[in-house]
Amino acid sequence: MKSRALIGLLADGRVHSGESLAASLGVSRTAVWKQIKRAADEGFSIETIRGKGYRLVTPVDLLDGNEIVRQLPARLHSTIDLQVHEELDSTNAEVIRQRARQSSGRTMVCLAECQTAGRGRRGRQWQSPRGENLYLSLGLTFRGGFAMLDGLSLVLGLAVAEALEAQGVRDVGLKWPNDIYVGGSKLAGILVELQGELEEGVVQVVAGIGINVHMSAAEGVDQAWTSLARAMPAQQWHRNLIAAGVIASLLDAATEFAKTGFTSFRAPWEARDIFTGRPLTSDSGKLSGTGRGVDEHGNYLMDVNGKLEKVRAGEISLRVQS
Repeated sequence: MKSRALIGLLADGRVHSGESLAASLGVSRTAVWKQIKRAADEGFSIETIRGKGYRLVTPVDLLDGNEIVRQLPARLHSTIDLQVHEELDSTNAEVIRQRARQSSGRTMVCLAECQTAGRGRRGRQWQSPRGENLYLSLGLTFRGGFAMLDGLSLVLGLAVAEALEAQGVRDVGLKWPNDIYVGGSKLAGILVELQGELEEGVVQVVAGIGINVHMSAAEGVDQAWTSLARAMPAQQWHRNLIAAGVIASLLDAATEFAKTGFTSFRAPWEARDIFTGRPLTSDSGKLSGTGRGVDEHGNYLMDVNGKLEKVRAGEISLRVQS
């Protein structure tokens, strides 16, 4: 976003003259006008008041890497490499690229104001409008075989849920295997991708998290969705604060998961399970039953005619029968 400095000056919602903006930015008034036009093209609503100047109509909540780090527990400051980008194809892809270049030993954490090719599970497009939501990815490393990753996406979803609850979000539910729900609608999603081949017992994972914060419209989305602003409009939401809470929760969960696996996370995950006790069917319609939580490996359990059937993540998707 080339107009970021301009938007920062207008963020207070007051009227600013072209002359004062030009002086603050160190550019001409013509250059200010061009930046105003560019910002409008990027989706910002800026009112031009004849004889007075410009006013930002829509609230803005810009990401700030320094502010995010400041909000993190001090014990984490030296353990992460945090980057904030204006625009990326996807934060997951950027973590993969950066990991190939750096060897600091720190956990790569990447955020973006906008994604042009955000992805969800099974290659679905993830809506990524500029400046409205959180799009962040972490590069995590685990020691052991691929089997030790069983339940990881559930653990990360639980970590996001707990971070949101700590900031006042109520009735957060988890939809197996990787979605976070509020009020019966999807609020956030997790995308876990393996990076490269298993080398000397080391497994590298990229975990992408998308959280709807300020979003008020999403064209083309074919499922019920919500955002923090829609679910709890009376509360002010600040993306930097949310990001810090989520990052800290994810890092702590990943550390515990590396030691204990899914075992210690099973009960708190099931306490938020939106499927349990409900009639379910697979996306193909070939499997139907009642939700019964998850097993010790994070597989979903369904009661099918009195027999428990296991469903593995990646094999099929489940939905509540209508």
